[in-house]
Amino acid sequence: MVQGPTGGGRGGLSRRGLLKAGGGFAFAGVSLAALQLPFFGVDPRKVNPADCRATDLSASQKKLIVSNWPAYIDPIKKPTSTLRVFEDQTGVSVDYTDDVNDNNEFYAKVKNQLGSCQTINRDMIVLTDWMAARMISLGWIQPLDKGSVPNLHANLIKPLQGRQWDPDLTYHAPWQSGLTGIAYNAAKTGEVKSFEELLTRPELNGKISLLSEMRDTMGFMLKVVGADPSDFTDDDWANAIDRLREVVASGQVRAFTGNEYIQDLAAGNIVACEAWSGDVIQAQFDNPDIKFIAPEEGLSLWSDNMLVPNLAEHQANAEKWIDYYYDPENAAKLAAWVNYICPVDGAKEAMEKVDPSLVDNVLIFPDDETLAVTFDFMPLDEKQITAYQGEFDDVTGG
Repeated sequence: MVQGPTGGGRGGLSRRGLLKAGGGFAFAGVSLAALQLPFFGVDPRKVNPADCRATDLSASQKKLIVSNWPAYIDPIKKPTSTLRVFEDQTGVSVDYTDDVNDNNEFYAKVKNQLGSCQTINRDMIVLTDWMAARMISLGWIQPLDKGSVPNLHANLIKPLQGRQWDPDLTYHAPWQSGLTGIAYNAAKTGEVKSFEELLTRPELNGKISLLSEMRDTMGFMLKVVGADPSDFTDDDWANAIDRLREVVASGQVRAFTGNEYIQDLAAGNIVACEAWSGDVIQAQFDNPDIKFIAPEEGLSLWSDNMLVPNLAEHQANAEKWIDYYYDPENAAKLAAWVNYICPVDGAKEAMEKVDPSLVDNVLIFPDDETLAVTFDFMPLDEKQITAYQGEFDDVTGG
């Protein structure tokens, strides 16, 4: 859920940290970076993916190496788990690791290899929109064979189609998605209806938290100053960061956090906060006073995405994996455990057999009204990434 976090303004485990023992977790970060970036000079890390292809050994080697976020799949040791059923159905053995703890941290781990056309010994990696887009723009990701992933093209929900940085799904397939909005503890305070209210209501002073992920928080700050997060200028950014600086100076914000906000919210250390939808679903199992709302400014919609890195040796097996998880029944089984937005059309109907109690949960299967108010964060070039992240870190102490 989520977060990739430390290095770029997120600290600790961030949103993908463990929420509670026994299976409550949260994941991934939100926002985008660009497919078509106006690079300032020639970036030495940029490569041509056509020149960094490995011979596909899928036909002779029935294996697949996957790197994903922690706790982002139903328990793999169970013989009925989605992963084990995939192995049984395809004959492909999956080497599954949960070593993606942070988008920026993972980027730092692989940038030297991918930037010099060397293998990272993985067939699939799962990264948040903005980092997926950044890697695509650098030429580090292999295009998918459209004919090998028909379920992806047939079943991806419409709100996730046509992303600016990969509009034709040439390189990515959403694994799970989520919403960023506001959560509050109804036992401690009244409903917080807008982000503006979160930032200014006097009785909330010192009792709120915002997210340490720059694109999450600044998307809403841009909304607050009247700008469009999906298309803003440097002046818009300056107005938004100045407004955030004022809010911090006022003492309104107790902390900028990763997913640890959910424990503070339940304990009453904070009473309202910027929050991720999946965290709230998990928290509500233990505390029904935790509420998630769409603020008047809207909701940020994001995904963590399956990508095939350069020099992957089992791309055809990776494409089988993508197609398998875009079957609605398999997607429903996954969503029932993960509790984030399911990106697969038809999974809601399939959920009737898996867990009927989740069918009408709009944080897993958002209705049209919810999706109508979602927004993206504008793709950034490498120069903007450095400048904006630096300013955000200066204000937040990141």
